[in-house]
Amino acid sequence: MSLLQFKFLDLYNQYKLTMTQNFETPFFSVRKNRITLLIIVLLSIVIAAVNAQGRRFRKPPPPGQPNEIQVTPYKTTMLGNGKDTALIGIKIIDRDGHEVADAQKTITFYINGDAKIINVHQADISAAVRTDSTFQITITGSCWAVLQAGPTRGVIKLDVKADTLVTGSTEIHVVQPGTPHKVTNVVYEPKKVKDKILGADISFLPQLEDRGMKFSCNGTPGDPIDIMKQNGFNYIRLRIFNDPAQPKGYSPGKGFCDLTHTLVMAKRIKAAGLKFLLDFHYSDIWADPQRQTLPAAWTGEDFTAIKKSLYDYTVMVMTALKDQGTTPDMVQVGNEINHGMVWPDGEINNLDSLAQLIYAGVKGVKAVSPATTIMLHIALGGQNAEACFFLDNMTARNVPFDVIGLSYYPKWHGTPNDLKNNMADLATRYKQQVMVAEYSQLKKEVNDIAFTAPGSKAVGSFIWEPISSWESIFDRDGKSNEFMNVFPGIAKQYDVK
Repeated sequence: MSLLQFKFLDLYNQYKLTMTQNFETPFFSVRKNRITLLIIVLLSIVIAAVNAQGRRFRKPPPPGQPNEIQVTPYKTTMLGNGKDTALIGIKIIDRDGHEVADAQKTITFYINGDAKIINVHQADISAAVRTDSTFQITITGSCWAVLQAGPTRGVIKLDVKADTLVTGSTEIHVVQPGTPHKVTNVVYEPKKVKDKILGADISFLPQLEDRGMKFSCNGTPGDPIDIMKQNGFNYIRLRIFNDPAQPKGYSPGKGFCDLTHTLVMAKRIKAAGLKFLLDFHYSDIWADPQRQTLPAAWTGEDFTAIKKSLYDYTVMVMTALKDQGTTPDMVQVGNEINHGMVWPDGEINNLDSLAQLIYAGVKGVKAVSPATTIMLHIALGGQNAEACFFLDNMTARNVPFDVIGLSYYPKWHGTPNDLKNNMADLATRYKQQVMVAEYSQLKKEVNDIAFTAPGSKAVGSFIWEPISSWESIFDRDGKSNEFMNVFPGIAKQYDVK
């Protein structure tokens, strides 16, 4: 029994004793049993929920022991033609993310949507047990599953489970692209980023400082932005939400990452002599491949009105930044938009509408600052086929942009070689430059890839939240650490100014 369960039961026993004493009157005698039963039922529900949470947040086993099923899809957008397939990497990993190669487990695929498993490599498929929505097979360490989508547009939710292991999951969007229509007939020549970028997204900084966190390097206190500059960083990325202070927003009541906070941070960035990337989420809360929630203020608007609202909002933000002398050097029109943005109108299944929304953002940026570089950011570090699908469709619709930005987290986006091969292909295939717009782990390896894409197309990288997330460059007490020490060498090696 957990401590929390014990407290609930103890509370119930105290409550029961009190109520029993009060109910020993004729008036309460009839109601006594009903109320007691209701209390028992309610506490049973709570205890069941506690048990479920205990299983979910259990203490992980020691390193080297199976802990989790890692699911790495090599496509998360598929054609709804009844033929398209996606390769799904399945791996049993320990608490540190390392494969447990000798771990034998019976795993079950749970498929919600129009799709089926048609093959599994590195496992005995003849022993598989199938139903309409599940596929069960025994694997040792890892396997490769082949998923085939049906003809129905929509979202496939895939969960992979095994007893005692954390469940692995992914979502795949099934699309029918249709005939592309150009957003403009103007021929656009992508701008070139001349300087190498060693950047970081530190949007959490105001929240950390609000909690009283202080920073230092080698015992000397300082502004973390200045400390990062001293260690080779030359660019800072900030995310911005439309109305994060609203009840369902990113920062209810406080509004972190709104325009007001962004203006303050932009001044600090420019005062430190660093360049500035602004990341529009076009939402009140996190936008990523699993959700791209329409800002609450735009609810009820038709598509034409949403395009205008997006354009007006972009112009408003850019103007406010320009007026205080902190115009962004680069702008992301949307965050990890390979499944679209501003849903439902801008879902990946509505490619023409998505292209128009992106174009509205691009026009808003250029109306205020024609010199600002435009990035399209997709979460497809190692997924070459899907990256090409997205970029081909935006190119076919003549969406103007300058830089291809990729997220790369090994758990979801494959191996470093997958990233390297993808960046090399994109650099050769498209006119735009390429960069890693988000990463955290494998700092040296990722940057070696990000700075060496062929054809002089490599721009560099932005590490995601290095002051507060995985492998942070500051300890919890704000002191710089060994992860910080990686970056001066990277800056020197790749001539980051």
